[in-house]
Amino acid sequence: MILDDFPSDPVAIEKAVLERISYRLDWELYGVPWYFPTVEEILERGEGDCKARALVLASILKAKNIPSQVNSSLVHVWVDYEGKQETTIENTQVKFYQHDPETGERRFQIPEIAPGEVMNSWRQQLWAPMPIDRRILLISGLLVLTVTRVVLRKKGTAQ
Repeated sequence: MILDDFPSDPVAIEKAVLERISYRLDWELYGVPWYFPTVEEILERGEGDCKARALVLASILKAKNIPSQVNSSLVHVWVDYEGKQETTIENTQVKFYQHDPETGERRFQIPEIAPGEVMNSWRQQLWAPMPIDRRILLISGLLVLTVTRVVLRKKGTAQ
């Protein structure tokens, strides 16, 4: 992708990024959740999740000197810029984290998002695509930790 290939309007840039970077989950692409690829990795693959798309969009906007802010909620990552229309998942009420690349300021806030929506999103994005062997390891690890804690606590109270 060459920077000159993109228009100067941030709305048009975002549309172009969404068209060029098809949506795929980190589990599908990298075999792990919450992977933060470099912009180069994203452009090379031509696919990524909302976080990947936001990284590319923010990079292009920065290169074109268009002010923007990277935001994240508990279920989504997006980029705000002047003229950006709010949606149900991209708005000031659901923000958890915000980074302003112009000032370097980082802000956290308690998001206004239904717990059921968060759990449903995590199930769809993290649990459902998780390979079965990873699910077994995760559950086994939690069981081992729980049993170990109970045994150690009993040994501590028995002495």
